[in-house]
Amino acid sequence: MMSQFDKDMSRCDGGNPSNKSSASEAASEQTNYLDHEIAQLTKLGSSPHVHLGRVVPGRLRLPISTVKMLLGREGNYGGRGRFSSADRCHLQCRYLPVNGPRMVDQMRSRAYVSQFSADGSLFIAGFQGSRIKVYDVDGGWKVKKDIRARNLRWTITDTSLSPDRCYLVYASMSPIINIVNVGSGTTESVANVTEIHFGLRFSADDDNEFGIFSIKYSTDGRELVAGTRDSSICVYDLGADKLSLRIPAHLSDVNTVCFADETGHLIYSGSDDRLCKVWDRRCFTTKGQAAGILMGHLEGITFIDSRGDGRYLISNGKDQTTKLWDIRKMSSNALYNAELGEEDWDYRWMEYPPQAKKLKHPKDQSLASYEGHSVLRTLIRCYFSPSYSTGQKYIYSGSSDGFVYVYDLVSGAQVARLEHHEGPVRDCSWHPFYPMLISSSWDGDILSWEFPGGGEARARPKRRSGRRRDYYYY
Repeated sequence: MMSQFDKDMSRCDGGNPSNKSSASEAASEQTNYLDHEIAQLTKLGSSPHVHLGRVVPGRLRLPISTVKMLLGREGNYGGRGRFSSADRCHLQCRYLPVNGPRMVDQMRSRAYVSQFSADGSLFIAGFQGSRIKVYDVDGGWKVKKDIRARNLRWTITDTSLSPDRCYLVYASMSPIINIVNVGSGTTESVANVTEIHFGLRFSADDDNEFGIFSIKYSTDGRELVAGTRDSSICVYDLGADKLSLRIPAHLSDVNTVCFADETGHLIYSGSDDRLCKVWDRRCFTTKGQAAGILMGHLEGITFIDSRGDGRYLISNGKDQTTKLWDIRKMSSNALYNAELGEEDWDYRWMEYPPQAKKLKHPKDQSLASYEGHSVLRTLIRCYFSPSYSTGQKYIYSGSSDGFVYVYDLVSGAQVARLEHHEGPVRDCSWHPFYPMLISSSWDGDILSWEFPGGGEARARPKRRSGRRRDYYYY
């Protein structure tokens, strides 16, 4: 049984999809093609060799059928004797992970974290009830590690797996993050009972107001970067076992941080002060300020994902948009105006005011905005689709309405909407190599969406109740 989604497969590589739902029609009417360098880079990364589509005479039309692509490869029309990465992406990016869903796991606690490892062999799910589960994806989704967290306040806010997949850090609304040895032979990892969870302190004071919203390993695994509730960015040196840098970065909670690329020199941050900031660690000690500021959101920023090239990023905002940024357009000064947003509005338990959807930031520096999903109740996350299988042709986001939304990066059109969850989808993760997407929700369900090669139907898992639940607070 296919999920309810909106897409036109025949026009996946060009033109606005013909969407069926009224929400998708509205989004399609507002679609503007992205006229920027990243649009060309995306097309180059997901467009086939021109000769592969000309197995038979005639005008080249995209997308090229799989049969034609295979015939062109066998005839060496591309001159390589094999598919290039762009050829591969052209084939794979049309097969969106929309079939299903299949139940991976079901808990009686809200799911906050949903992450594949970089190689796709492991999957991490974090729950409010002090539980983190690490699944062996290649081993039939067996639980490799069942972690009972320590020093937990409110919920697991974030987790991060080390590059060698041996250690997992988890954070909560506490000044201490903990490290677990994922590679050990113990499946049941109860904090300081069956295994030691090493604590790293990010604040000298045991402040009840302090919390960590976001935590990330550096590419070399030597450092951790964190976004905190005291408006700071912290960098922890694991080798020296100490906090090496604390940046008073924003005017409000730092909800999200990440490294811009594998060098670790640039850090992106997003805050409830509505700003994205770029930090260059090579010159911070002399300048003491951000390398640049990106303005455009009218409300706080919940998540940032880097394209991995040190240039482009996307952000989810409480103004109900995902925005695409080029850091070459950043400015040195910020227009901070409290009147830009809705002063008496709180995203945790209120709907976004209809009149606010018509407002525009007077100094919007973003390249594009993507609308349709809802960023309410919790810090909803968004991502670029995988480079290997899609050429980062799409962006996708969870949503407080229980759906997962997929947008075409260039056209801005909504190409898929996955429906099954009964609560907010805070996090979701696309497999780095296969057409598989995992979504996790406050209803406690971990679901797998796939595109089976044979297109075989699967029975949909039963809902826990006949109606969608109401959820409040983050």
